[in-house]
Amino acid sequence: MGISVKQFEALKSRLSSGKPSRTGDKPDGSSNSESRQERHSVILGIDPSMRGTGYGIVRFEKPHPVALAHGRVSCPSAWEHSRCLLQIFQTLRDVIKEHRPTVCAVEGLFFAQNLKTALIMGEARGAALAAVAEAGLDVYEHAPRRVKQAIVGYGAAQKLAVAKMVQRMLKMPDLPDADAADALAVALTHAQGASRFSLSPAKRC
Repeated sequence: MGISVKQFEALKSRLSSGKPSRTGDKPDGSSNSESRQERHSVILGIDPSMRGTGYGIVRFEKPHPVALAHGRVSCPSAWEHSRCLLQIFQTLRDVIKEHRPTVCAVEGLFFAQNLKTALIMGEARGAALAAVAEAGLDVYEHAPRRVKQAIVGYGAAQKLAVAKMVQRMLKMPDLPDADAADALAVALTHAQGASRFSLSPAKRC
């Protein structure tokens, strides 16, 4: 079937403007995975706990990532669980509204022999995820050992070692609180896992 001169000129124009070299790539040579990583340049990390939920927001830029915010949602032991859950939810909601992260990474639950402890941790995690879900963010889970391995290089590293490495990676003047450091470590781990060369993608919640 023949084509008109106008159609031929249009086809020649498209070819000369550059054609993606493979599926998923754009004319400028960047891939869709890289584009997704750019869109998720601000990551919220969460380390859930009933009495001390850690949070940290990291913006990824050159020459190194920057901690936009970090802290700990402290709930005194005298508080009822319901009050703690509300505190976790409201604090994280305010943090999200202020800093507008584009994705959330949460530390997975560790193995707990005590069923009561596991249930309490699950409640805190639920309150945190509710705040994230309200904002419409995608949530990805990273196992505690994986986070320590990614940040320190040792899956059984102590909290202090994680905090010191986070401080170094983010060029922070002061050592962050242990719970906040864990949350920042989760965000950093997610950024590493979001690489197009990652062989073990994070579990989506």
